[in-house]
Amino acid sequence: MRPPVDITWAHWVGFIACVLVFLALDLGLFHRRAKVVTLAEALVWTGVWICFALIFTMAMKNWRGPKEALQFLTGYLIEVSLSLDNLFVIAVVFSWFSIAPRYQHRVLFWGILGALLMRGLLIGAGVALVSRLDWVLYLLGLLLLFSGIRILFVRTKIEPEKNLVIRLVRRLFPVAPQMEGQRFLTRWQGRLALTPMALVLLMVETTDLLFATDSIPAVFAVTTDPFIVFTSNIFAILGLRSLYFVLAGAIRSFRYLKVGLSIVLVFFGVKMLLDPHGRPARWFQVEIPISISLLVVGGILLISIVLSLAAPKRDEQSQSAEPALKKEARRDG
Repeated sequence: MRPPVDITWAHWVGFIACVLVFLALDLGLFHRRAKVVTLAEALVWTGVWICFALIFTMAMKNWRGPKEALQFLTGYLIEVSLSLDNLFVIAVVFSWFSIAPRYQHRVLFWGILGALLMRGLLIGAGVALVSRLDWVLYLLGLLLLFSGIRILFVRTKIEPEKNLVIRLVRRLFPVAPQMEGQRFLTRWQGRLALTPMALVLLMVETTDLLFATDSIPAVFAVTTDPFIVFTSNIFAILGLRSLYFVLAGAIRSFRYLKVGLSIVLVFFGVKMLLDPHGRPARWFQVEIPISISLLVVGGILLISIVLSLAAPKRDEQSQSAEPALKKEARRDG
């Protein structure tokens, strides 16, 4: 067995360069003009990004070995599963601002560029803290436990007019009252102004930042390798746009998704407390293998989706049976 390849700056530059090339092709070739993304097109692109992630998993196996390949795949699945709740928030934001379907892809495209920068900074700061202060991982574990419990009992409210970033931007910059197609800037009352589309982009960025405070610590429960944490995040974000157009119409039907995401966060919170930085905690000495973590995430996600899809059928059956029961009760009476 050949020794693992050390991750150097060339790997970082090569990966980021490939991502930028893909994004340039996306905007400059495939979506040069604003258009409605069809379900078939979204399904194809979702499959493409999943295939790219699997190819990268095999590349990681050849470079670094099966353990780090499993770490990447687990981190990728964590990011994808936690991003599903983000899709619901994005759908609410688009609906609140009445964004036409043909303009939604462009907002998500530029949102990805912002997410690349923000998540890169968050991951860099997190790795720097963890490398110097191991006890930070215990705090992140407690944060995941708190976030998982909060999801179950606190209902997420999307109120753009109360968003602190939006309120600050409105104070600092003029905002035009009407949309200007897919433009983020326009001329209004003789001066340069933001369009409502720019506010939507800011909302998408701030919501991604909020979700990143949960998803990135969850990946830290699997590994603290900055390259694996970053690449798993980016692959999940790249596939988020096409996945949104696949699930946008049905995202509200996933009623048990929040329960599944809550269990995922609690599981990795416990894992981080028992197995910080890949080393068992001194007082419990419990280590949860990466393969088990991968199976837990995949199983929870699959069960929550299956139960959500089956729930409407049970509701329809109960509703159709209710009139018959009432009729039978009147007959017996």
